[in-house]
Amino acid sequence: MNMTIKEAQEKVDQWIRTTGVRYFSELTNMAILTEEVGEVARVIARQYGDQSFKESEKKKELADELADVLWVLLCLANQTGIDLTVALEKNFDKKTVRDANRHRDNEKLR
Repeated sequence: MNMTIKEAQEKVDQWIRTTGVRYFSELTNMAILTEEVGEVARVIARQYGDQSFKESEKKKELADELADVLWVLLCLANQTGIDLTVALEKNFDKKTVRDANRHRDNEKLR
């Protein structure tokens, strides 16, 4: 299933309004986003870093944890009236102008 960012925002909104009853407050969603990012960090630390998984963590999948982060991010965008497609396009423009030569000239990246 391929979907645009706009379609993802709409699909999350539809799910919230039909199955989820209502959005959590922005503050609650910010806390949930932080929690979900921590779960991504935990999986990466164990999958790519030096820590090992506990038996209860072995079923955790990075893709699912990243999707949880995206879900909450889409919720926050929806409830604050942000079109993430527009925001991402503006962000690309900003980075392209600001960082036109920055990475190319960075000795650490060679």
